[in-house]
Amino acid sequence: MTASLTSPVHESARSQVRSRNVIARVTARKSLRAGAGWGIVFGLYVATQAFAYASNGLSPATRRLLVKQYGHNVGVSALVGPARMIGTVPGYTTWKCLTVLAIIGAVWGILTSTKLTRGEEDAGRWELLLAGQVTPRSAARQALLGFFLGALALFVTTSAVTVVVGQSSKVGIGVGAALYFALAIVSGAAMFLAVGALCGELSTSRRQAAGLASAMLGVSYALRMVADADVGLSGLRWVSPLGWIEELQPLTSPRPLALIPIALFISTLSVATLYVAGRRDLGTGMLSDHANARVVRRLPTTTLGLSVYLSRSTLVAWSVSILAYGVLLGGIAKSGGKIITSSPGLRLVFSRLGVSGAEAFLGVALLIMAVALGFVAVGQVSALRKEESNGQLTNLLVLPYSRATWITQRALLGIAVMLCGGLLVGVATWFGAALDHANVSLATMLEAGINVAVPALVLFGAGVLAFALAPRWVTVVAYALLVWFFLVEIAAGIAKINHFILDTSAFHQMAAAPASPVDWTTNTIMIALALSSMSVGALGFQRRDLQGE
Repeated sequence: MTASLTSPVHESARSQVRSRNVIARVTARKSLRAGAGWGIVFGLYVATQAFAYASNGLSPATRRLLVKQYGHNVGVSALVGPARMIGTVPGYTTWKCLTVLAIIGAVWGILTSTKLTRGEEDAGRWELLLAGQVTPRSAARQALLGFFLGALALFVTTSAVTVVVGQSSKVGIGVGAALYFALAIVSGAAMFLAVGALCGELSTSRRQAAGLASAMLGVSYALRMVADADVGLSGLRWVSPLGWIEELQPLTSPRPLALIPIALFISTLSVATLYVAGRRDLGTGMLSDHANARVVRRLPTTTLGLSVYLSRSTLVAWSVSILAYGVLLGGIAKSGGKIITSSPGLRLVFSRLGVSGAEAFLGVALLIMAVALGFVAVGQVSALRKEESNGQLTNLLVLPYSRATWITQRALLGIAVMLCGGLLVGVATWFGAALDHANVSLATMLEAGINVAVPALVLFGAGVLAFALAPRWVTVVAYALLVWFFLVEIAAGIAKINHFILDTSAFHQMAAAPASPVDWTTNTIMIALALSSMSVGALGFQRRDLQGE
């Protein structure tokens, strides 16, 4: 009898606790899911670089040439950090992965934290929650908890893959070293999750918060570049968050002391976030945003214009990243070609293709750009789902716009993004190669760039189809397909794989241009497959109900 009388009271108390912690649960769920997914991507990138170097069978003379070409190259050091001990698998893996993944993690941290704080507030969802027992400071505290659970998921999945990779006899990275390396990689995400959270409290819109946090990342990268440019200012590393990550020196000469400023930075920004959250009203910020009125006057009036408008910041960020990395790859193509020429095994492989030098290097390096465009394709698919789940699509469809018009225009936008991305890859790598006086023509690189865009089109087509059939799972499906394509391509270079499995990877079907001629027959088939998937997806979308979160 007593239990039956008290159980409603206990249930009510538990319900109140759940309602007070709803922001933590929602933020944690979204951060954990994204963190785990990106952790797998980070781990696969580490595996790619480690196994690619370990499996090439480079002779001691070739490794010495590698050290000579890149070990003291100031330009490359400024872009991706100093090349320490790159004659070894751990040293090369650190050089290729640490800075690149730290920056990607930082961008993820900014986008995630500003979206789940200021973005949720701008959408009006926090207003309902804060009308109850949740205070603004409590909401900020719960959001921070959710963010750092996401960072923990990123660390766990990254370290799990890295530990497995390190156990290979070809790689030879111990468990402790692998965990420390994963911690260094994830530090960028953790720091800029805190940066984004503070900027979300200071700003009056998500756009302003993301812009402010991105500016901080840009300043951090610029300071690190100057420090690594061999101009006598190496001490600047200690005033840059990215510099602290570099000073950790995982897998080469570990310096855990650099973890102290990282921990202090995260702690200080978290305390500042809670302080600001407790002193401002909902919907306001410490910084004014005078651009809001001008932005409202410039809002697009068509569905296609709205899609471009909503995607503009992400597309600009990806374009800048592709441009910078393409110039970097082109800029080291000549040196990379010399290394290939000095290795008898690699020279034999590429001589059979009738190429050598810079073209041989770029044929391998452009796989990285194909993967980057794959992420762009997944982003376009995720944008489809976001417009539906956020209710933006519902608002459009009450106007004289049909579903067929919307999905067709979004598909055309995705195709245009992929093709323009491929052209940008070609132009950027050609420009970098021209700066390094490598003998690569613009026409050749443009053709190679279009070739690189084809797997991204396949991914986008599959994503549109998944959007029609399983909208709530579309992002998971798109990322899983991208990871599968990548895994199959990497596995093909390590072991013998059944050709039926190899045929399932669009990256494996892609010719290694400009090292080999572009296979337009295969590309035409893949493009037709992508267009067919989009068409079926468009028809399926018109026959299902709209679905929210």
